[in-house]
Amino acid sequence: MSAPPLLISLLEAIGPSGSETEPARVWREAASEFASVSNDTLGTSFARVPAAGGEKSGPTLALVGHIDEIGVSVTNVEDNGLLAIGTVGGISPEMLLGQRVTFLTANGPVSGALMRKRLYPEQLADRARVEHTDLHVDIGAKDRDEAESLVQVGDVGVWSGPPVDLPGGRLLSRALDNRLGAYIVLEAARRVAESGGAAVDVVAVAAVQEETGLYGARTSAFALDPTAAIVVDVTPATDYPGGDPRRAGRLELGGGAMIGRGTMLSPLVVDLLTRAAREEEITHAFEVYTRVTMTDADEFYRSRAGVPTGLLSVPTRYVHSPSEMCDLADVEAVVQLIVAFAKRVDRETTFLR
Repeated sequence: MSAPPLLISLLEAIGPSGSETEPARVWREAASEFASVSNDTLGTSFARVPAAGGEKSGPTLALVGHIDEIGVSVTNVEDNGLLAIGTVGGISPEMLLGQRVTFLTANGPVSGALMRKRLYPEQLADRARVEHTDLHVDIGAKDRDEAESLVQVGDVGVWSGPPVDLPGGRLLSRALDNRLGAYIVLEAARRVAESGGAAVDVVAVAAVQEETGLYGARTSAFALDPTAAIVVDVTPATDYPGGDPRRAGRLELGGGAMIGRGTMLSPLVVDLLTRAAREEEITHAFEVYTRVTMTDADEFYRSRAGVPTGLLSVPTRYVHSPSEMCDLADVEAVVQLIVAFAKRVDRETTFLR
């Protein structure tokens, strides 16, 4: 199994939080082939598949995956041409050290190396400690004037490197968090459209700025006011060193769709997702949240008078690194489960508790 071309295009596009224009363009272009496409002032994109039979003013099922990724931003240009940086979203400094980065600039892409200050032999004990303030980006500029002819303060960038198909149907890439979710909700909406539509409107949402505050989810939840929502994100896998299934469940690559259960998720939506997975024989497992999910599901769940919300996740190794890894069979399982769920929701379905 190899990654679908649309997913590869989304992963190749550079789009950290607040600068999602390019991946959003790719997503909307694909969505326009089968859905009514729109976007808002924050940059969130919507692809609406009308209910079968053209029913008007009926319920809406929102399918949500955020399209932004983590990155870095230029905070200062030094006299020697090196760049000081801050992080856009949560990135630990050791994940930055020694990596290459590509900046989005008015002059086009600019590449550089993320490095730290030099350490001498007597400072070897300091090598284990890396702080964000130790790091800089070298774009090869001789001085500040040359650097400022290439980049500006506030320009954003991401790790460099293409997606790679691995043996056994696994995929290695930056930005699986959460181009996977953006791809999955769009692919699920496409399959619903190809089947002739569901009994309710289905709206795929590519939300922006999740990594910096769930902002796109907040505004789109308010605007759509859906009857129910399914949010799709990645979740840290437990099947590599340091993973602990006792914390939230057994989350393994190849384990299928992870169905979230917890205080910020509607038990009625969870029950319907579970029933759909069992009846359709879709590979799945459960992930437990004892408080908030720290995903866009939190914003949908508490929007307006409350939106019955479910959370499906793709188990992913090495989240928030340049080398995130997933199993494409799990991606397919989540797509299938969303379509199965959508088939089971009609105009009479209620999630009142």
